[in-house]
Amino acid sequence: MIRQFFETVWYDRQWYKKRPLYLLPMIVLLPVSWLFCLLVEIRRSGYRTGLVKSRRAAVPVIVVGNITVGGTGKTPLIIALASWLQQQGYRPAVISRGYGRKSTEEISRVSVNSSAEEVGDEPLLIASTTGVPVYVGVDRVTVADRAVMDQSCDLILSDDGLQHYRMGRDIEIAVIDGERRLGSRLCLPAGPLRERASRLQQVDVVVVNGDNMRLQPQPLYLLGEQSSEKISLDDITGRTVHAVAGIGNPERFFTMLRSAGIEVITHPFPDHHQYNAEELNFADGHPVVTTEKDAVKMRELNLGQGIDIWVAPVTAELDEKITQKLKQRLSNL
Repeated sequence: MIRQFFETVWYDRQWYKKRPLYLLPMIVLLPVSWLFCLLVEIRRSGYRTGLVKSRRAAVPVIVVGNITVGGTGKTPLIIALASWLQQQGYRPAVISRGYGRKSTEEISRVSVNSSAEEVGDEPLLIASTTGVPVYVGVDRVTVADRAVMDQSCDLILSDDGLQHYRMGRDIEIAVIDGERRLGSRLCLPAGPLRERASRLQQVDVVVVNGDNMRLQPQPLYLLGEQSSEKISLDDITGRTVHAVAGIGNPERFFTMLRSAGIEVITHPFPDHHQYNAEELNFADGHPVVTTEKDAVKMRELNLGQGIDIWVAPVTAELDEKITQKLKQRLSNL
């Protein structure tokens, strides 16, 4: 309950919408925010100057992350990059911390048969949709070494590792939400920034969700029956659905459905939420529509008869300028 209040009230209304009601607590938190920024900068300077040693993997590393908390579209971007790299002839592997996983293993290889509780929802989605090797673990350097040793990969994609400076990197990609941008432009906890906004000037590529990257809706499929019947959003235009989303920015998902002319009953949950069957059992007969990230956590639930859950995938389409810049950077490695 406390986490949900923080994410939906303080996080959304003050950090991004700048409601006057929350101005006083923001001012109170400013000294803590300044201290946070200072400590982050000192830590990064230590790695940049060599006072603190980073470790490099045996192959090039592309780090994909963001400088804000909350959803920016990072996971669809990683899926798109993994596919694009394969088309360019690379053998990529993806590494991730596996946020929210309950496994006690130091390093886990993610398979399509893994559970989200064991490996995390985002790594499971990436493994299920790309087919590339995916490994999770707290120490990304060790995880990268394991991926190279096991898979003979020639490139590492690090999921959400922008601030993990102990791991050396060759290319940095930062993702920001095109609607919310940087919000109040303040560091945590007064604002949504993990680092100062000037950090964006130091990365190799800045991807703006809704500008040089667009998330395109794909045909919907029934949970657990991906290879069978599919429908488009147009097929349910005018209908009422229960929209369930436990992602970083649920409102983006709800807006996508509304834009297709669908009447939406919204059910936002905290990011990485683990569902139970009761939360998806609505008595009014309206169908349930959810995201692919949520679907990987729902597929093992015993939902009973008569509960149809439609999964609404999206794919990231990248501007040609992004791929050209990546080609140039990769050719120089």
